[in-house]
Amino acid sequence: MSSQRARAALSHPAFCGISRAHLGGLIEELAGPWLARCESALRERRGAERQRDAGAGPKHDLVFTGRVLVTLVHLRTGLPHAALAELHHTARSTVSRAIGEIRPLLAARGFAVPDRPGVRLRTLADVFAYAEAEGIRLRIDGAETQVRRPKAGQPGRRAFVSGKQKQNTIKTTTVSDGQGRPLWSGADRPGRMHDQTAVRTEGIAEQFRLYPEVKAEVDEGYRGLANAFPDQVHAQPKKPKDDAPLGEHYAWQEMRRRQSSARICVEHTNAELRQWRPLQRYTTRREDYAETHCAIASLVSDRSAHRPTRRELSTALVLVRRDAF
Repeated sequence: MSSQRARAALSHPAFCGISRAHLGGLIEELAGPWLARCESALRERRGAERQRDAGAGPKHDLVFTGRVLVTLVHLRTGLPHAALAELHHTARSTVSRAIGEIRPLLAARGFAVPDRPGVRLRTLADVFAYAEAEGIRLRIDGAETQVRRPKAGQPGRRAFVSGKQKQNTIKTTTVSDGQGRPLWSGADRPGRMHDQTAVRTEGIAEQFRLYPEVKAEVDEGYRGLANAFPDQVHAQPKKPKDDAPLGEHYAWQEMRRRQSSARICVEHTNAELRQWRPLQRYTTRREDYAETHCAIASLVSDRSAHRPTRRELSTALVLVRRDAF
């Protein structure tokens, strides 16, 4: 198979995870930063300005479009670098270098904002400012991805052992809106760290102090956050005692059902992220997980931002002027 036919086949959404229209826009968006990074690396290597015209010298074995494609296919399917190199008739090291160049650019893009083309959220402060300005009720939840176990005798080997999953994992925090569209995903930490600890270390609690109008729905893992900000953060109601009246148990079940229905959209967001193979089970270096996760979450946010916003219609009665008839 020729390189052109390989690129044509791999550009299918089944391989790269995005539509061809989205792929074209992504290539156009990343071309400038990639060229700037390459020129900066060459300038640092030479120690002087360019002596020849741009384009002179040896050509790339894998053109920029191919570099973006192999990165997307690797992120979507987890296809090994050697297999991608065979499809493009190049060396495995070339594919590894290409993925190492494109993946940081994808991770640095941030998250698309629904109904705001060109605007992207890159930090938690951006998310909370956007939620306060638009009156959006946030949904916050954590997710775990199984990773490779550290070598025996290595310091901190038990830090990745999750008490819930009973395996080596890395945890992340996802923030979405009421329709399951990701607004931010990150705060990666070892699987042994509790969600409440991440709330303090990653500055999530501080953002609630800075933006008192922002509301959020969380699960039981963020009970401490709900206790600290009872007017802003809504967690699952506490279960009544066994000897409590039957009516209290029915009321608790109904409140729990409503809270779960309001929070389930962030679970759908995490499920959408797990459609990409590396986030199902990450088998490469743990040091690259944060960058891989941000790159995938950025691509998922692009797709979800195009979903039409559902407006909640009001059922309130409105008085009509008599002289209007």
